[in-house]
Amino acid sequence: MTTEPATVKPYAVLGIASMAAFMVFLDTQVLFVAFEDIRGDFPGVSFATMSWALSAYTIVLAAALVPAGRMADRFGRLRVFSIGLIAFTLASALCAVADSPSLLIAFRALQALGAAALVPASLALVLSVFPAPKIPAAVAIWGAIAALAAAVGPTIGGLLVDSWGWRSVFLINLPIGLVAVVLALRHIPESKESVPARFPDPLGILLLAGALSLLALGIVQSDQWHWGSVRTIGALALGLVVLALFVLRSLRHPHPALDLSLFGARSFRWANIATAAFTIGFTAMFFAQVLFLTQVWGYDIVTTGLAMMPGPVVVMVLAPYFGRLAGRVGQRTLLVPGGLIYAASGVSFIATVGTTPHWASEMLPGALLAGLGVSLVIPHLTSAAVQGLPADQYGAGSAVNQAIRQLGATFGVALTVALLGTVTPDNVLESFHEVWWMLVICGVLTSAAAQALPKVERVVVELPDPIVVGEAA
Repeated sequence: MTTEPATVKPYAVLGIASMAAFMVFLDTQVLFVAFEDIRGDFPGVSFATMSWALSAYTIVLAAALVPAGRMADRFGRLRVFSIGLIAFTLASALCAVADSPSLLIAFRALQALGAAALVPASLALVLSVFPAPKIPAAVAIWGAIAALAAAVGPTIGGLLVDSWGWRSVFLINLPIGLVAVVLALRHIPESKESVPARFPDPLGILLLAGALSLLALGIVQSDQWHWGSVRTIGALALGLVVLALFVLRSLRHPHPALDLSLFGARSFRWANIATAAFTIGFTAMFFAQVLFLTQVWGYDIVTTGLAMMPGPVVVMVLAPYFGRLAGRVGQRTLLVPGGLIYAASGVSFIATVGTTPHWASEMLPGALLAGLGVSLVIPHLTSAAVQGLPADQYGAGSAVNQAIRQLGATFGVALTVALLGTVTPDNVLESFHEVWWMLVICGVLTSAAAQALPKVERVVVELPDPIVVGEAA
């Protein structure tokens, strides 16, 4: 049954969708800060094994985002958004009571399924209610929420862990999730694709998850197994084989898990390549910074959170402004210098940071450069990727972009664990230099990919037709 369309308030939708996205992004950031405290509760578990509390989440999220985005387009974005919110909130409660690493990793995977439904649906809801000229600014504001989470996440996480332990970082999701569900059901209109399509290939979804798991396993365990060992080479080789099978199946299946035809669009293809490169460097930087401040400089967890705030605050302040600017000058104009500025932050860390704490003169300049680079890059990758897609593919397109972000995050964590897994007092600075060189490489690759975008990216996204409000989808 279809009811009369209600008055849609785009900024109310943006606010509620952003609140839910904030919860997901905050959870990721505070878990980096809580990681050492979690390890302390399970002293017999190795660094590499415990890192699966991070990697399992990103792998499941990357594999599930595309089908979840497809479900949002087909069955209703509000419906999938609400289900994702409830699942994420309940899984957070289960993570808080997990009494073993295996249970924590399993519940983190369940949490990722909720996030997979929530994230693309939230962005698709925003895209469905804003007029085309305002989409870059709206997407930039939505993206700036991630920066806000990154800005307050380390401090909030540090305070929570210091006061109540690591389990509290999951419990904080409960009130946010419950409030967001109530507000969403009251104020967000339902919308979905006008012509229903088939659900994506389940076997393809499993192949994608298997490929990501095997590749991450080979990288994460490389220190324990050694890079030249049969197990490491076998895991990586098998992962590549499964990934190749996934690509072949996606090319031949009438309803693939990942619609590779989307990559035929120039903006979508190059924006997603830039997304993968940048997210690897961004995740590695954030994770490594927590480890460096706590393990090398000996900061307590609250001081670490405060020390990490300046960069994300720069993003939070500048991202909305750059979002409006992108609507006039095009994303490419911002992305190309943004990647190079981010690369410069890695050079700054390498050139100045030593083992004796000098935060203002050594860590702060690189952090501010990184913040400026991130504000020029992250919010505009999504709008560059999805702006040319038909309205019926908003959910699927944004899901692919978010899945690639999670793929980058998976390998960012895995590579950081591999590079820092056997740090000793004698090689600590050399090991962190390797991570910071990875930032430089990722920043340069981001700029190179962005250079291939059309010079002026005027927004051409059309609103979905029709927007079905109040329908029981």
